[in-house]
Amino acid sequence: MKQRIFGRTQWKIGEIGYGMWGMGSWTKSDDLLSANSLDLAVENGVNFFDTAWAYGHGHSESLLGDLLKRYPHKKLYAASKIPAKNFQWPAKPEYRFEDSYPTVHVKEYTEKTLKNLGVEQIDLMQFHTWDDSWSDREEWQRAIEDLRAAGKIAAMGLSVNRWEPENGIKALKTGHFDAVQVIYNIFDQAPEDALFPLCEALDIAIIARVPFDEGTLTGAITKETTFAEGDWRGSYFVPENLISSAEKADLLRPLVPEGMTMAEMALRFITMNTSVSTIIPGMRKQRNVLMNTALSDGKGLPAELYRELKGHRWDRVPTSWSQ
Repeated sequence: MKQRIFGRTQWKIGEIGYGMWGMGSWTKSDDLLSANSLDLAVENGVNFFDTAWAYGHGHSESLLGDLLKRYPHKKLYAASKIPAKNFQWPAKPEYRFEDSYPTVHVKEYTEKTLKNLGVEQIDLMQFHTWDDSWSDREEWQRAIEDLRAAGKIAAMGLSVNRWEPENGIKALKTGHFDAVQVIYNIFDQAPEDALFPLCEALDIAIIARVPFDEGTLTGAITKETTFAEGDWRGSYFVPENLISSAEKADLLRPLVPEGMTMAEMALRFITMNTSVSTIIPGMRKQRNVLMNTALSDGKGLPAELYRELKGHRWDRVPTSWSQ
């Protein structure tokens, strides 16, 4: 596993991390499957794990806590997120700061996360939503300072809304954040415009999430794809999005090199950008762990293919179904 420096923290993080969104509300047998995949990830060099209280009301955090206990002598970096007080995703301009991240709420959910993880300090805590209209509020800034001083958090981060990579830049300029989490993949290249240059200038770590565009970039999504009742993707891949996404994926199929899957191509595309500190695909199945970790070999993609994929940028704006 190749490692990268995680911004100003100077942590050495595997370029393939682990996104734990899919481990929120499952049966005991599912938890066993998740634990096996997490163990396999550690064995293959993964040392950064991203979860959130919202993933099963702390259940995913507890799974990560169990993992930390199984490897007491190995440094594994734990990252989680504080939900907005109104429990609404994403943040919208009309949401009041008081209904999102008041000090009492920030501290309360930090404590909940620490309890779920079974640790006294979390490596990286993040705001799960954000709107830059809150950037000048002193309350959240003091809350972060208090948590740092108390040794509750080692670093603080921000997770920005889908397709709004610049809605967080003002906050990052305050100097209170060490990391930013953003959607970045073959389609979603907009973070390169302003967010990435700012992060490089301020030495802020970049966590790339949704590397497969919710499945489109695995090659598994077609115009005929349907989802089981209750599957979140059913509300995301509404006809308006499903058809256009499948058409965009079809344009990529001829570009996939022989012996490589579209998913591997998608991850390798992200590794080509040295601004990215780590990528956090979801990996509940062991075969996905093996595939994703194996591509961290420093080879990336052929320069010509990389340039061609850069031309598949797809700029989108948030909608009622995109969140």
